[in-house]
Amino acid sequence: MFTQPSFISIIGHMRILLTGGAGFVGHHLIEHFWKFTDWDIVSLDRLDTSGTLMRFSDIESFEKYKHRLQIVHHDLRAELNDFVVHRIGKVDLILHVAAASHVDRSIDDPMMFAQDNVVGTVNLLNYARKHAPLAKFLYFSTDEVFGPAPKGVNYKENDRYNAGNPYAASKAGAEEMCVAFANTYRMNMKITHTMNIFGERQHPEKFIPMVISKILKNEMVSIHSDPTKTMPGQRYYIHARNVANAILFLTTQVESKPGVAEKYNIVGEKEVNNLELASLIANFVGLPLKYEMVDFHSSRPGHDLRYALDGTKMKELGWTLPMSFEKSLESTVNWTLAHKKKWLLS
Repeated sequence: MFTQPSFISIIGHMRILLTGGAGFVGHHLIEHFWKFTDWDIVSLDRLDTSGTLMRFSDIESFEKYKHRLQIVHHDLRAELNDFVVHRIGKVDLILHVAAASHVDRSIDDPMMFAQDNVVGTVNLLNYARKHAPLAKFLYFSTDEVFGPAPKGVNYKENDRYNAGNPYAASKAGAEEMCVAFANTYRMNMKITHTMNIFGERQHPEKFIPMVISKILKNEMVSIHSDPTKTMPGQRYYIHARNVANAILFLTTQVESKPGVAEKYNIVGEKEVNNLELASLIANFVGLPLKYEMVDFHSSRPGHDLRYALDGTKMKELGWTLPMSFEKSLESTVNWTLAHKKKWLLS
């Protein structure tokens, strides 16, 4: 059972702007804020690719909290005009979560990712400095900006970037714009790096729902591996509720200074390779796993075998994971099985 974060006592009322609220991570943030704060939320959404308003109505507590949500339609590739700015109104906190995020699509169409993630971020930063100069700004980035992590290496927040694909490069470029705006315009800025996120209502193209779907249909699951086809890819998987808890911790418990873009790694409990993960999923589903090891990385450059972040900074600040990896995964699998007709699209 996911309970109220221990660090929350009294949080003052805020009105926040969240980009990509109808997306996978964004709607989990909204659900979390509904439960543990009294904040009013403006969700700025384009509603294409993977965003859907169905995620809101599917939340169990939607009817109770929906009066605290305002949805504004806008494509961040365009400047926020006067009508959009007026519709948003005054905000105290900006969480920039919206992004194009699928590596395969970035390899096929890198310009789209530059437009979505770099241009879109600059348009939002310009809105913030002109219309919400006192608001705190948090940019939601990814572990992939650091590129592949050799065995035994876990990247710290300010290590060098080495993007392995256009998606990662677009997120790194957007990060640097956030740093530049903090330095140039004295903005109040935080940047997070988060590893592979999973949870309820995730797009079926992502690994965990894809594996569930293939197991149910008795299909072969491809496990990306090294050229010898013996070493699967590895990640630190983390549930979206744990990520939401970390974001709430950072925005309410950790001070930031104007003109400083401080970075934070939000890291899962432990490292798991993708074969171990698929086997765990099969166990929770209760059906056998059919799999093949595939050297996808050699034939399709841009897919890195291992990513890893160092989570020491967040631990030293006092943040701990509210729910374990195994419990989070089991809960997600059980929920997906109960709602498979709606969320597996098959």
